[in-house]
Amino acid sequence: MKKFEDKMEKSILSLKEDFNTIRAGRANPNVLDKIVVDYYGTLTPIKQVGNIVVPEARILQIQPWDSSLLKGIEKAINESDIGINPSNDGKVIRLVFPELTQERRKELTKEIKKKGENAKVAIRNIRREAMDSFKKQQKANEITEDEQTTNENSVQKLTDKFVAEIDKLIEQKSSEVLSV
Repeated sequence: MKKFEDKMEKSILSLKEDFNTIRAGRANPNVLDKIVVDYYGTLTPIKQVGNIVVPEARILQIQPWDSSLLKGIEKAINESDIGINPSNDGKVIRLVFPELTQERRKELTKEIKKKGENAKVAIRNIRREAMDSFKKQQKANEITEDEQTTNENSVQKLTDKFVAEIDKLIEQKSSEVLSV
């Protein structure tokens, strides 16, 4: 049972990480988490090759420890899906986050709901895996029918709990995007 709960918790963590990469109108260094730069032949996350600061509410500033990486970082950001053009002054790269339009806010809300639905599907797949596991154990006479039913009920309660948590996360992130 613990194995399935751990898997469900990992799905929630993954969803939270996905939500952190969605920009809500203000600068957040987490939007760069999934962007990697070629650092001497190794793909390395941007946050590991430089200092990222937020000098103003809508500006991210990246100062690489090795200035030869400026072009690579700029290229990686341009190729990513964050939709912001970096400006390079030879020492640092600045990302200026534009104000979100109402249309863009609605698009982000749809994206949030889609990511939430994907997380729910992952939770339900874990539930199905658990149910199949209990049926196999019962057929192999490792557990009784009563134990199988008890386990299935426990997994269903766990699933309901995690789906409710996902709904809460979707609601929080959506209201954050719409209220900025």
